[in-house]
Amino acid sequence: MALPKAQETVSSNSVVVFSKTFCPFCVSVKELFQQLGVTFKAIELNKESDGSDIQSALAEWTGQKTVPNVFIGGKHIGGCDSTTALHREGKLVPLLTEAGAVAKTAA
Repeated sequence: MALPKAQETVSSNSVVVFSKTFCPFCVSVKELFQQLGVTFKAIELNKESDGSDIQSALAEWTGQKTVPNVFIGGKHIGGCDSTTALHREGKLVPLLTEAGAVAKTAA
């Protein structure tokens, strides 16, 4: 049941961050998105009753066992390193804009 729930969340939101409230890497990604004016859905796995099941399902789906687990426009981006690397390379804002998660003027 956890995988369909995760897939539904990803398909119905432009940007999703599967996160844990105590994870500094998760905080970094969420702060970056906030600074960029991104509309995103954060799922705090440590606060969800089925959070560990969702994390296991995400690992099976994406091959990534860790958080944050970031999706933009329905595509798996990766974790903190992948997300910040895209930003450094100037590729993150165009992806976010294409997904409709940030106003074009923010670029």
